[in-house]
Amino acid sequence: MKKTIEPEAQRSSSNVMASSCMRRVAEKVTAFVTRPSPDGAEILLFEHPSAGIQLPAGTVEADEPPADAAAREAREETGLVDLPVGRFLDAVTELLPDQHYLVATTTPVYARSDTTSIDWASIRRGVMVMCNRQGPDFCHITYVERDESTEPACVSYQITGWVPTTAITRQVTRYFYHFPYHGQTADTWWVDTDNHRFRLFWAPLAQLPPIIEPQRWWLNTLLQSQTTGEDSA
Repeated sequence: MKKTIEPEAQRSSSNVMASSCMRRVAEKVTAFVTRPSPDGAEILLFEHPSAGIQLPAGTVEADEPPADAAAREAREETGLVDLPVGRFLDAVTELLPDQHYLVATTTPVYARSDTTSIDWASIRRGVMVMCNRQGPDFCHITYVERDESTEPACVSYQITGWVPTTAITRQVTRYFYHFPYHGQTADTWWVDTDNHRFRLFWAPLAQLPPIIEPQRWWLNTLLQSQTTGEDSA
């Protein structure tokens, strides 16, 4: 089943550039890895060194089936090589808030709205950016990575420049898959991936730690599937 979530702020947006970007759809996946325990079901989470507690998730690459993407992201972000085949739960299509865009195609970032200008930086497919200025052919964007582990939090990395409007989109479809795991693991372990070191750990579904937004609501898909009997480990 596919649903569409349209934030209230989007209904009054009518500029040509946004309309063009909404015709492209970026694809994302989320992997729920669970295991049974004497005290109830547990879910596998990871702690990002600077961005909080998260679920395994990522981007569907070009020409990659969503099921393959979910399995790949689950393996890469958990380090588990013996995961079962993922069970498809749902797909949700949402329209991102104003000024929020996903990079649909890896693109150079130009110094001016001109492909002959300096392009020392690039932004890869699946990255979230903010649009500062819009035009018919180019959008002036900013990518910011924040370090939430410092006090106060700070910007640790930033890219600002122009990208073609054909490279970004506000429409995202997210596919949810469940991986019921019955193997043996430590209670916690570390995985090096995506230029970071993640701490993996199991958490009771009935007593979850704070998970970053908007990932917290993603769990509703898993919980609903178990309540209705559509999916069980």
